[in-house]
Amino acid sequence: MINIAHWMNEFLNALTETFADRVWFVGIQGSYARGEATENSDIDTVVILDELTPSDIEAYNAMLDTLPHRELICGFLSGKGELLSWEPSDLFQFYYDTKPIKGSPDELLSLIDDKAVSRAIKTGACNIYHGCVHNMLYEKSEEILRGLYKSASFVVQAVCFKETGKYISRQTDLLEVASDKERVIIETFMKLKKGGDFNFKEMSEMLHNWSSGLIKEA
Repeated sequence: MINIAHWMNEFLNALTETFADRVWFVGIQGSYARGEATENSDIDTVVILDELTPSDIEAYNAMLDTLPHRELICGFLSGKGELLSWEPSDLFQFYYDTKPIKGSPDELLSLIDDKAVSRAIKTGACNIYHGCVHNMLYEKSEEILRGLYKSASFVVQAVCFKETGKYISRQTDLLEVASDKERVIIETFMKLKKGGDFNFKEMSEMLHNWSSGLIKEA
């Protein structure tokens, strides 16, 4: 298991050596941010520079190659101006799912209003619906279905936020506040993560019906 605090110190030192005072914000997302990481979990980093040029991308890539566990590193790299001009419905998940390590993303909060949350829900549901139908017809892939349920868990977070005003990152905590129809989605996602029994037809139909209903309600 990676000592993420130690790894992040190495990461921050490498960023300073590479970009000096140009780093506006550093954060971490995903399972390490939630305290749910396993040995094989990705390290989802967030790095926002004062601006981002193609040469900066190359420099960042070369920097990552010097770090341990390079194969697990993924995440988001951007310039500050682009992020502050980003689609607000995307910023909802970005802001609330990111644990700050250096700096603060609070400038984004003024962009994330009720309309942005509603768009996040509807856009997410539309993408899941399309992906589910496409997968049922063509790929028929268990892996794609798992990914769709992961995406659905993010939409449930947005639904619960809209209803309660609170962002709940852990799936186990979501079960306590989600409605019955959303709770089934989270329970299925948790089952899939643990490698439980897989019924492609039943799980696909459940996801299709849920996303269809959400699109019509939104």
